[in-house]
Amino acid sequence: MSVAHLLEAFTEGPGTGNPAGVVLLARWPEEAWMQAVAARLGLSETAFVVPGPAPGRAGLRWFTPRTEVALCGHATLAAAWVVGRETVTFETASGPLACRLIPTGLVEAELPVDPPVARPVPEGLVLPELTWFGEGRFDAVAVLARAEAVRAVQPDLGDLAGRSWRGLVVTAPGDDDGVDFVSRYFAPAVGVPEDPVTGSTHCLLAELWGERLGRRRLSARQLSARGGRLELERRGPVVAVGGRVEEVGRVSLAGP
Repeated sequence: MSVAHLLEAFTEGPGTGNPAGVVLLARWPEEAWMQAVAARLGLSETAFVVPGPAPGRAGLRWFTPRTEVALCGHATLAAAWVVGRETVTFETASGPLACRLIPTGLVEAELPVDPPVARPVPEGLVLPELTWFGEGRFDAVAVLARAEAVRAVQPDLGDLAGRSWRGLVVTAPGDDDGVDFVSRYFAPAVGVPEDPVTGSTHCLLAELWGERLGRRRLSARQLSARGGRLELERRGPVVAVGGRVEEVGRVSLAGP
């Protein structure tokens, strides 16, 4: 019998942040079992963790309800919280990811930096107040003129599902004190119409806004219905993505 821990990452209080499932296992099960668990939980991501070759190291994989993905920030923070070590390094499809529990209550993960490259606006992509368009390793990014335009945007999800990207990030300068920039993220191609709070997109956004603002440390807010807060630090080849994590429940699982 296994247990799925249910958590909220990048939370600012009850009902905020991005829900994630975390399942600790003794060894890797069949991929079909992990995918079935992710589909049953119905969260944007479920993380599966197995012991690594040494203390402080572990294997980590992430599944949406529809497919496995190569990188997920919020479920990485959730996994580090469940593992409960002061520091842990996860071996993943995106390389080793170092995480730590910070005494202030934040959980931090170092994720690979993803500088976006400017691209022509794709034919048929219509967004209000669009000022810049680019692409990173997984996602496309559209910069809008105002945070209010990000709040109001309603992209064509059917169109996005047919694009070559994992998803589309829409972003703008922040309009609240202490918030450098805001964003929303749409990824219908991987079964996530809109993600509540997305750690991995901030590998791209931290570089984009860090260069524009001339800043190494940034604070960000994702403007989904749930919403969430992220603290970021650019560290050369990685971006430290931090946020608060809270456990909200557990589910018993049959198998593997």
